Amino acid sequence: MTLTFNGNQEQWKRQIQLWLEEDIGTGDVTTMTTIPLDGQSKGIIHVKDTGIAAGIPIAELVFRVVDPSLVFTAKQQDGSAVDYGAVLAEVHGSTRSILLGERLALNLLQRLSGIATRTRQYVEALEGLPVRLVDTRKTTPGHRSMEKYAVRVGGGHNHRFGLYDAVMIKDNHIKGAGGIRAAIQGAREQIPHTMKIEVEVESFEQLNEALDAGADIIMLDNMKPDVMKQAVAQIRARSPHIVIEASGSVTLQTIKDIAMSGVDVISVGRLTYSVSALDISLDLNEKKAGQS
Repeated sequence: MTLTFNGNQEQWKRQIQLWLEEDIGTGDVTTMTTIPLDGQSKGIIHVKDTGIAAGIPIAELVFRVVDPSLVFTAKQQDGSAVDYGAVLAEVHGSTRSILLGERLALNLLQRLSGIATRTRQYVEALEGLPVRLVDTRKTTPGHRSMEKYAVRVGGGHNHRFGLYDAVMIKDNHIKGAGGIRAAIQGAREQIPHTMKIEVEVESFEQLNEALDAGADIIMLDNMKPDVMKQAVAQIRARSPHIVIEASGSVTLQTIKDIAMSGVDVISVGRLTYSVSALDISLDLNEKKAGQS
């Protein structure tokens, strides 16, 4: 799987440089005072957990920004199922350089692999059902593209990337606009014809108002599966073309029942905002200075 973050690689190199500056500051005093300048090593990046690997290309980019002479060799691909002890990658070269990039590379690998692993669990819970699993904007500031990439690695799909690429009318928009009809009308008058309007509804009254006003996508928010099933039947009877999304407090225990209600899409904030990182380490198989 290729690295497909938003933005070009040069932009990501600049971002990595900022993260490295945050960590290294004026210099890694421990490494500079304990490791010989000409020391060479092989760093072995391995998993101490079970899950789905994600972020290997970004880890490689970290080490390339630290020191272009480092040789990074991936042993797994993003999306691979890995068990305890699996080697994700090896990095050869300056011991000092490996240690400078170690923590940032591991932090990113652990976070992204945790997201991919969580996503795969939800995907497997939906196996055989005609519904799409998507993420939300509940991401770490500055890491959204990477975290949404990890969702794709895990087998999920992406919702909107930001406030700029879709109209999603939620409770506060409805309050501020003076109702669903007014909100939809205001959006419809100003957006291009290629952009969809999604409306979040919490009751049948709101659902009917959204349908009457011409919403393109209906989000059923925090409804119980039996109520959701009734809402889906009502939407299908009136507007079969509308995409129906379910959202709100979706867990591994409830997602199958939600899917059985007949919705098209299920959005899950838990894919990114409350994920446990996969346990990943880097160990040096050190070589003495001058050894090949």
